[in-house]
Order: sequence, then structure tokens, then C-alpha cells
Amino acid sequence: MSVLILFCAVVIFSCIITNKFSNRIGMPALLFFMLLGILFGVDGIFKISFDNYELTSKLCSVGLLLIIFYGGFCTKKPDDKKTGIVAAVLSSFATFITAFLTAVFCHFVLKISVLESFLIGAVLSSTDAASVFSILRSKKLNLKYNTATLLEIESGSNDPFAYMLTILGLILINGQNSTNIGLMFLLQLGLGVLFGVLIAKAAILIFKKTKFISEGYDCLFVLAVALISFAVPDLLGGNGYLSVYLTGIILGNSEIKNKINLVYFFDGLERLAQVLIFFLLGLLSSPHKFFEIVFPATGIFLFLTFIARPFAVFLTMKPFKAKLRQIIFVSMAGLRGAASVVFAIMVAAGTNNFNLDIFHIVFFVCFASVAIQGSILPFLAKKLNMIDKFFDVLKTFNDYQKESAITLSKFVVSDNNPWINKQLKDINIPKDVLILLIKRERQKIVPKGDTVILKDDVVLLGSSVVHSSSDIKLREMEITENHEWKNKKIKDIDFQPDFLIALIKRAGNAFVPNGETTLFAGDVVVFYIV
Repeated sequence: MSVLILFCAVVIFSCIITNKFSNRIGMPALLFFMLLGILFGVDGIFKISFDNYELTSKLCSVGLLLIIFYGGFCTKKPDDKKTGIVAAVLSSFATFITAFLTAVFCHFVLKISVLESFLIGAVLSSTDAASVFSILRSKKLNLKYNTATLLEIESGSNDPFAYMLTILGLILINGQNSTNIGLMFLLQLGLGVLFGVLIAKAAILIFKKTKFISEGYDCLFVLAVALISFAVPDLLGGNGYLSVYLTGIILGNSEIKNKINLVYFFDGLERLAQVLIFFLLGLLSSPHKFFEIVFPATGIFLFLTFIARPFAVFLTMKPFKAKLRQIIFVSMAGLRGAASVVFAIMVAAGTNNFNLDIFHIVFFVCFASVAIQGSILPFLAKKLNMIDKFFDVLKTFNDYQKESAITLSKFVVSDNNPWINKQLKDINIPKDVLILLIKRERQKIVPKGDTVILKDDVVLLGSSVVHSSSDIKLREMEITENHEWKNKKIKDIDFQPDFLIALIKRAGNAFVPNGETTLFAGDVVVFYIV
């Protein structure tokens, strides 16, 4: 027992070290987790023989449900309905097209049997949000046209559809009764949606209306909710992954207490789940078997990456008048990761009726996807002019509220307000309150000490006790060591005409800057674009 615990500790420490190393050289950390698993595996240095697909499938399924739940929990409702609609169509329609085209290629070009081709297409049809966003976060990149939100929703919600196709493939290849396929799909979707919504609503009700949860147990309560949300519909024939994703979205977009603690807790669990899944993938693999599958696996990777995925994305996004450069980037951002790995292990554990080594084919494709596509994504974003330099990835107004001690409120200056016609420097403002922005008719004014408050001004305040304004969106941008604004005074920076700085966060403190304020590495600029 002690040896096993020590082994787990060594693996976790090794993953932490490799993650630090990967950030320095610009390679995705998940790739190193795979390599670490190979290093410990039967063909590696430590020669650990491990081939228990059934146990691995169960462990990785738990890891995947945590990843999917946290992906939903962090998914913010898009600012415009169009982004949500496009993401929904991508996650369903484009997933089916990708699976179909990949299966057709496998059967007619690579001469793989129909059912094995179908399973390969199904397993590889989903994309991985964790892989994409680990890369974007490490480079502090956000994308134009709400593309980050689009990818986040698509990648989180296409796993349930890929799971349904995988289950169907296993049913067919095992020779089970397939007459009720339509009913199976209806149950998968219907029960997944039903229990996802009901369990989330019940959890919110318990949070808000009862004292059931003792102080400090909120994280454990939400963890239990996530597990129940997956298990109940799964036992009844529903789609547990769809259910747990919807539960995550509803909880994440609700006003529940201690949300920042929940974010930290599940962020740690998600990282542990990623380490578990990709390390076990490497540990299960036998690199000497790659020689047997390298030709078909390479063909599948190239076809999937450069034909099937781009065709499906173009067919889906073009009717919504998406820009070509956005379509190209979304096509290339379809990395295969945790879901494909888990479904491949599930397939390997679910049947022996294969003529081909599907697990190692999927391993090869995922490895190539993370290594090649993952490495070129930042470069591609720059070349396609897709980088929004004023908006750090996933930094929405709600994220800013959760990460900062400052929340927002607004009030209108009325006739009897004592601030009327006074300069800000002469107003007695509480120590923990900042005036961030003044809206005067159609003007947006960044306040200074000599700014005069007038009747009917709308004043945006920042404090630790008030509620947020819903119509003013603040964004954050960190000044890095290589940022062009580093060590420059605000007055010397050539801003966009509609760019207004609300405040600066520095070393745990927040303050309203003026033209003489110098920006340093580590500063977080909170700004507003009119």
C-alpha cells in the first residue's frame, strides 16, 4: 500500500515538473503527461506492465465527468445568442458529420471493416476543451468574434454526442439488439437533459432556501451533486455526460455562495483528472505496437484534421456568415483529448471483436493532435489576426467579480445628492469604495480627482459589499514581461479612442490611475471598451 501511495506521489510531482517545463518551451502539458506515462510503461524505463482496460475505463470515466462538469461550471452564457446557437450546432451536427466522414475514410480508403470504422469515427468525433484552453491560458490569449466562448461551449457539449455514437458502435459490434436505436437516442438525450436541469435546480434550492450545508462543506456538496447528476440518468439509460454538463452550466451561471471556493476546488480536481487520464493513456500504451498502426493512424489524423473537421465546421458556420479566418481557426482548434481517450479505453474494455488495435490508433491520433495542432495554435491565431489583445482568455465580467474582492454597483445622482457640483477629491468616499466610471448622457468618463459630479450622472462604484451592474462589461488584461505597455506611463500609450481604463490591480491592491501612472509587469489593467 505504501509503495502504491509513494508511486502516486512521484507521478504527481513529475507531472507538476513537466507542466512547468512544457510552459517554458511552449509545448502542451498534456503531451508531457502522455510521455510520462510511456516512460513508466512496459516499453519505458520503469517497465510497469499495466493492461487493465476495465479498471482504467472506470477511473477515467470519473475523471472525464469531473472535467465535463467543471467545463460547464465555467461556461458563461454568451453575450449574443448567435454564438450559443452556432456552438450548439457545432457540438451536434458537426460532430455527427465528423464521425461519418472519418468512418467513410476508414472503410473505403483504409479498408477497415464497417463497424470498426464507425467506432473510430465515433470515438474521435469529439473535441477537447481542456487541451485547447490549457494552451490559450498558458499564452494568455483571447480570440476575436467570441471564438473562445464558441470553442468552450462546443468542446464541452459535443462529448455527450460522441458518447452516444460510441455506445451505439459497441452495441452493433457486440451483436446486441439494435432495433430500438431511435428509442436509445431519445432516452439518452431526454433523460440527460431532464436530470441535468432538475438536479441543478434542486441543488440551487438547497443552497438558497435551506441550511442543509454546513460551513466549509459546500465544495463536497457540489461534488456529490456532480456525481449524482451523472450516475442517476446513466443508470436509467440516459446520457450522464450531457446531464453533468448541463448541471455544471446551470450552477455556474447561478448566484450561489462561495463560488470562488468552488472554482478553486474543481480547478484542482480537473487538473488531477487530466493528469490521471493522460498518464494512464501513456501507461496503457505499448509504443512498439505503433509500427503496426502508424500508417492507418497517420492517415486518419491527416484526414480528420485537414478534411473532415474543416468540412464539418465550414458547413456549420458558413450559413451563420462567420468570417473565413474564424472558420479556419475553429477547424484547427478541434484537438482530440480526454474524451476520445476515455471512449477509446471504454471500447477496448467493452469488446474483443476487433481486427484492428483501435486503442493504439486513437492514442496515436490524440498524441499527434495535441503535439502538432496544440503547438501551432498560438502561431495560427497570430497569423489569422484572431488575437484580441485587450481581452485575456475567459476573462468576462462575471469572472472578474469572482476573482476580485471588488464587485460593482451603480446609482444615479439625484437632486438632493450631496455630491452634486463637487470635485471627486472633495467628496468623502468610504475607504473600501472606488469610483470606477461615470456615465453622463452618452459619454463614458474615467474619473479623476478634479472630475465634477453633475445631476443625473450614472456613477459606477466598486466595493466589497454591493451587487453588480448588468449593463457595463469590464475586462482584464495582465501586463506581462514582454507586453508593449510594460514600464510606460498611461499618457504615453496610444490607446484606441474607445478604450477606457477603470482601475489597476497591483500586488493585491486596486486603484484608479491617472496619466502619470506607470504600468509594470504583473499589473492587471481593468478596462472598459465603449
